[in-house]
Amino acid sequence: MQNVQPRQVSNQRKEPLNLPQKNKKMGSKTLKILMFPFLAHGHISPFLELAKKLSSRNFHIYFCSTSINLDFIKETLNKDSSYNNDNVGIELVELHLPSLPQLPPKFHTTKNIPPHLHPLLMQALQNSTASFSSLLSDLSPDLLIYDLFQPWSAKIAAAEGIPAVHFFTGGAAAGSFMHHWHSHGSFDDFPFQELSLREHEKKGLYASKKFVKVENGDQGFAFGVFELSCDVVLIKSCRAIEGKYMDYLSTLCGRKLIPTGPLIAHGGGGDGEIMEWLSKRERGSTLYISFGSENFLNEKEMAEIAKGLEMVNDVSFIWVARRHGGEAAAGVPEGFAERVGGRGMVVERWAPQAEILAHGSVGGFMSHCGWSSVTESLCFGVPVVAVPLKIDQPMNARLVVGAGAGVEVERDGEGGFDGEAVARAVRGVVVEGGEGMRRRARELGEKMKMEEDGAIDQVVEELSKICYTKK
Repeated sequence: MQNVQPRQVSNQRKEPLNLPQKNKKMGSKTLKILMFPFLAHGHISPFLELAKKLSSRNFHIYFCSTSINLDFIKETLNKDSSYNNDNVGIELVELHLPSLPQLPPKFHTTKNIPPHLHPLLMQALQNSTASFSSLLSDLSPDLLIYDLFQPWSAKIAAAEGIPAVHFFTGGAAAGSFMHHWHSHGSFDDFPFQELSLREHEKKGLYASKKFVKVENGDQGFAFGVFELSCDVVLIKSCRAIEGKYMDYLSTLCGRKLIPTGPLIAHGGGGDGEIMEWLSKRERGSTLYISFGSENFLNEKEMAEIAKGLEMVNDVSFIWVARRHGGEAAAGVPEGFAERVGGRGMVVERWAPQAEILAHGSVGGFMSHCGWSSVTESLCFGVPVVAVPLKIDQPMNARLVVGAGAGVEVERDGEGGFDGEAVARAVRGVVVEGGEGMRRRARELGEKMKMEEDGAIDQVVEELSKICYTKK
């Protein structure tokens, strides 16, 4: 496999790119796609998994992000033995954000950025249109695949005569709920009441809407991105679990929704210490706890989770507890590790989530219910202890609970939870729910995986049709 290196794009270079014209498998002209995810690992990861699949199907992929994200992507690709860059491959291209003293390059990503700098990062991204326009002109792709927070990129592409397709990395349930809210101005008449929000969640969603407001003429929660998409919208989902929500979202945005399947990231290396510890646990006996790379609980919430874990003394656990900048986790009570003894492991570093969820000893996943975490959990047949925190996570939690593959931690009217609620939910998934709930999660996971190959075939067909039609 070739060593993946990022491409430095010159704003002055206009000569044609020296790309392969034939794919040995397909025997037809190679199509060039520029993929432009948001600067968050929860968005970059599914874009990258889709890029891998497309790069083996007669597409040359330009993958665009900031330097710090490209370093991570390069390392990921170079470690991935399943990815072969020798034929068509993935080419990394750097997007230069405006130079801001308060926002050095190490913060050109949402991972580990201090919360007060998030709005500045969004502003810098929205002000990178000149850099992106030069990049688009230089590469001259056949198609742009763009993300939720960059509707302006689709407009720039349209001005250059380049078709653009939106890839929605969230689920259809949450996507249809929020698009309905945007277009109808209300939560109350959403046709699927099983996804209804608590009052504290509504307040949080209003606050997030203000935070992610997209400038340059686009209003609200960036839902103009669906209507800017050419003919179709790609979505990281499966009809087996979200069919009715996909149909409703398609009606709302007036675009055909094409599922990509779950796009689970594999490879990247394991963690010998964690996997050895897991190998000593009984089958289905262990709870995995992680709130992703960009979600952090406050000290009270951490303390209540710790209290709940102490109350379920027949459940083993791995708790990934980090805070901004990779420092040791805040709020894990002093003496907690000693009190739980050998049945618990607190991890203050990155952990190989897919490998952990795939291990037979894992019987539950306490999660914030980001969409990628939900789909990973189901694909590996692991039910969810749901602790949703913000934006789409409550809808994702209701979806998995409604499907019989999870239990949500109960909260009070202000959104708080206590150790007793944590303990009840953990017992409901790992102990009392036991094999029955794991069986339901496995059933859903099998349906998702069965759809994926056919889903990618349809994605390839639709994207090829758009590229050739627009030529």
